[in-house]
Amino acid sequence: MSNKTFAIITDIHSNISALKKAVNIINDKKDIDQIICLGDCFSLGPEPEKTLKTLSSIDNCIFIRGNHDRYIIEKLWEEELPTLEGMDPYDPICKAIVDNEKWTAEKLGKAGTDFIRKMVISHRDVVGSTLVEFTHAWYQRDDHPPSMQEALNWKAHIKDSHDNISNFIFVHGHVHVPREEKEGNLTIYCQGATGLPFDKDTRGSVAFLTIGDTVNWEVIRFDYDKELIIKRLEERKTPFYLNLKNTVKYASIGDN
Repeated sequence: MSNKTFAIITDIHSNISALKKAVNIINDKKDIDQIICLGDCFSLGPEPEKTLKTLSSIDNCIFIRGNHDRYIIEKLWEEELPTLEGMDPYDPICKAIVDNEKWTAEKLGKAGTDFIRKMVISHRDVVGSTLVEFTHAWYQRDDHPPSMQEALNWKAHIKDSHDNISNFIFVHGHVHVPREEKEGNLTIYCQGATGLPFDKDTRGSVAFLTIGDTVNWEVIRFDYDKELIIKRLEERKTPFYLNLKNTVKYASIGDN
């Protein structure tokens, strides 16, 4: 049985320094068959234009749309009481994030929205007797990943039409923290985030999934120029930038 290796980036959030480091790591790795970007490419961070340019230059990459990417093409800020991920629309943090979505869209322009519109909701691949599904969070929604029970229900549904599959893998982003859960022949993976981790480890991440006779999941955490990103947040004064500075510094979204 031949192997297939996927290189995975996710939740870049316009962190161009982390993105470039991730791309370099992927380019230095041999025998990559497919690059997957799990979405949330642009919003929040300070460099949407440079992020778009870099992502557009990557060959052999499947781009999956995240919830923040969707907010841009849906023009979330034009809603009467815009909210996201269940937040109170009157919450100043919610308002600041919505303002950031608008700012990001303005910086990206038509080229950016066209790029996002070409993204897919999910990507499925079958390698031998293993089926792997890539999404930002979940194929039914983009702002909350599946519980193990939801994933087991998904597996049972998929198995009915794939008699030859004996191993199921689900890979998602969105949560910005690592996840590795297994039950029977189903495994759920999340590497964390390439550009904006929330697990109190300030390093970015890139993941490699190799499927063959066995399955190998490798997450590489890397340092990048955080001071450059913090400086650009201060210079551009993006909406929500004070909160983002602390997230970059501490890899946490808590008040402290």
